[in-house]
Amino acid sequence: MKRSLVLGLIAFLIGSATAARAQQEILNASYDISRELFADVNKAFIPAYKASGGGDVVVKQSHAGSSRQARSILEGLKADVVTFNQVNDVQLLADYKFVAKDWASKFPHDSSPFYSVHSILVRKGNPKGIHDWADLAKPGVTVVQVNPKTGGNGRYAVLAYQAAGLQANGGDAAKARALTKKILANVVVFESGGRTATSTFTERELGDVLVTFEAETLALANAPGSAFEVVTPSVSVLAEFPVAVVEKVAKKRGTEALAKAYLDFLYTPQGQEILARNYYRPRNAEVAARYAAKLTPVKIVEVSDTFGGWDKATADFFANGALVDVLLKEIAAERVN
Repeated sequence: MKRSLVLGLIAFLIGSATAARAQQEILNASYDISRELFADVNKAFIPAYKASGGGDVVVKQSHAGSSRQARSILEGLKADVVTFNQVNDVQLLADYKFVAKDWASKFPHDSSPFYSVHSILVRKGNPKGIHDWADLAKPGVTVVQVNPKTGGNGRYAVLAYQAAGLQANGGDAAKARALTKKILANVVVFESGGRTATSTFTERELGDVLVTFEAETLALANAPGSAFEVVTPSVSVLAEFPVAVVEKVAKKRGTEALAKAYLDFLYTPQGQEILARNYYRPRNAEVAARYAAKLTPVKIVEVSDTFGGWDKATADFFANGALVDVLLKEIAAERVN
């Protein structure tokens, strides 16, 4: 065999081995406040995957608002999997053929391995006497939340206000609208993402109330030396956390099997335990039972039942010229007058 051919074969084999190693790395594009959660997941998944014969892997993380992450993937972010906080953001990727058209049926529970609700974080001693959503509408109460025009976290907050108004007023949409308007009028900061909202409330010490996912409020309230308390509202909106393999990326990188294994791990008892430990509500009944004392029961309404699904809710509340825009314009006009 000629020397040049031998050298070429060696170079090919080295290149193939290097490519194989590169394929054992995936990127998880996730929502803003999930950094600690998936760092915890990755610590368990990596050795479990190796023990199953999958070899050494690296899982990288990318975090921003869920909707921003979806747009980033459309613009070139090479994520192998997405773990978002809103169905619409995964559907956007499906519309552009980045994920499978039937992505919601690829994994159990409509591809949502865990769920949460929105809750209320107050300062120690609850100085403003906050007990439910209606208290956020009181004069003198200041609220920090994510901008509902740009983030799923903020959209869940608005729908929770509206759901509370509907429940308290026998389904009267006008009275629910009035409650939502009063709460939005008390918002002092609409932040771009969940973690920024947390920093504004906890570090900059703005606002009497932080409205965000229960997992964030409980983590803050249960931290050593915490200066905060959680108020669990009487009703909240089901927040699903949809996952999907970004097939357009994973196929090119040869990471489809690893990406699927990563998302499958979230459904295992070990994965569900990690989710619950991080204050998310698990799907596994046995795990859920063990954490029942930490995850207070709350009446949960679904976007599909109460608001006609995400497409309708987006059109009614969050699209340009929809209810949120209308209410904010009304609030601004009233402040001028």
